[in-house]
This record gives sequence, C-alpha cells and structure tokens, in this order.
Amino acid sequence: MQKKPATLLAVIFLLLVGIAHLGRLVLRVEVTADGIVVPMWLSVVAVIVPPLLALGVWREGRE
Repeated sequence: MQKKPATLLAVIFLLLVGIAHLGRLVLRVEVTADGIVVPMWLSVVAVIVPPLLALGVWREGRE
C-alpha cells in the first residue's frame, strides 16, 4: 500500500464507528438526540455499513 495517510485515517475512523456501535448493542446503551431515543436497530445497520465502507476505501487505496 502506498503512503496515503488520509485513506488510512478514513479506514480507521470507519472501523471505530462500527466498533462503537457494536459496543452500544452489547452494552445496551440508550442514546437520546434532542429528546428522541435513537432505536437500537440503527446501530445494527451502523455495525455493518461503516466497516464495509472501510473495506472499500482500503481496497481502493491499494490500487
């Protein structure tokens, strides 16, 4: 992989987002935004999508 620090940072950030949402699911943390409870199913989506995006960015950065 060539030196592409922005790509590496994007991959790390996206993986951390996925890990944070996995932690939310495991620990059953309730999140409220402006008085509205964020549903847990949203974290299920966020456990899947950001890591997939990280994989795509990482593969693209290798080219």
